[in-house]
Amino acid sequence: MDFELTETQRLVEETARRFASERLAPRAAEMERQEQIDPALLRELGELGLMAVNVPESLGGAGAGAVAYALAMMEIARGCASTAVTMAVVNMVAEVLVRFGDEAQRARYVPRLARGEMLGAFALSEPDAGSDPASLRTVARRDGDGWRLDGSKQWISHGDTAGLLVVWARTGEAGSRGLSCFLVEGGAPGLVVSRLEDKMGLRASHTAALQLDGVRVPGEAMLGAPGDGFRIAMTALDGGRIGIGAQAIGIAQAAFEAMTRYARERVQFGVPIAEHQAVQWMIADSRVDRDAARLLVLRAAWLKERGVPFTREASMAKLVATEAAWRIVNRAVQVHGGYGYIREYPVERHLRDARVTQIYEGTSEIQRLVIARSLLRG
Repeated sequence: MDFELTETQRLVEETARRFASERLAPRAAEMERQEQIDPALLRELGELGLMAVNVPESLGGAGAGAVAYALAMMEIARGCASTAVTMAVVNMVAEVLVRFGDEAQRARYVPRLARGEMLGAFALSEPDAGSDPASLRTVARRDGDGWRLDGSKQWISHGDTAGLLVVWARTGEAGSRGLSCFLVEGGAPGLVVSRLEDKMGLRASHTAALQLDGVRVPGEAMLGAPGDGFRIAMTALDGGRIGIGAQAIGIAQAAFEAMTRYARERVQFGVPIAEHQAVQWMIADSRVDRDAARLLVLRAAWLKERGVPFTREASMAKLVATEAAWRIVNRAVQVHGGYGYIREYPVERHLRDARVTQIYEGTSEIQRLVIARSLLRG
């Protein structure tokens, strides 16, 4: 068992850490107030290879692997969790295209995603189909040599600015076997942003509700074969859960650093509060939580990189990392006392940003179901 990073993994981690510290962290609060990520920062992420970390170099990616991607996500989320969401989704879209797309689809979209010139979005969830994607109602009907898509989508990260959306729709029977997957370009006629959500956290990252009213796509816009949609979605979510676990660790790390720094500086009863046992225990518990979660995330990423099954391990990683992050940010706010409740201090933002990690890419309850079913199958 070797816990040492490779030279490539170390380089990716250091590159992401430097970018997060120098370019993201100083602007994170400002971007949240403006509710907008600076597009120039996303292009810089592309130039650094962080928009397609696990994508082959031949398609413009870094080709650094799943472990490097998880390490990079931790660092970017430490600097700005909203930016990390965009990075995560673009990486997911690029990876799905590499695995399931044909040569023309990969050549058309992946290099542009990798450079940060185009954002990608996953249009899977619907108003009545969140944790149960097999029940989605968006339909795709044959229309000449193409398809016509009708329906609605909910909770779509940067669905308003994405140049490419991976859209799931029903092409056949009820249930998971009737789902297919389509590539829809942003701005397509009939694709309407019905609203942007007014969210608790991650406010610099837009989350859109979409309406598809007769969106027509050519036959070659189908990703994979008819009926492959559920398999594509589950594959993407397995990898996505590693990314969200890593994002949660990054948010938690930012809160941990703020907590320890404040504990050394804040004086009460004549001494820094870091000398009080109650505060020391919160700091100790937080570091244990973070390290345990980090190891689980890196294990899942390592399994993915080896090409072996990792569904259960990805769910374990996401479950532990997101719930650990919530405990850590809560402790950070508590250590700050009243100052932790005002926006002048970043832990207030970290707490709001961390909360959704227990919900998207599969709630904590769904992760427990995945883990339990895997164990009970023997």
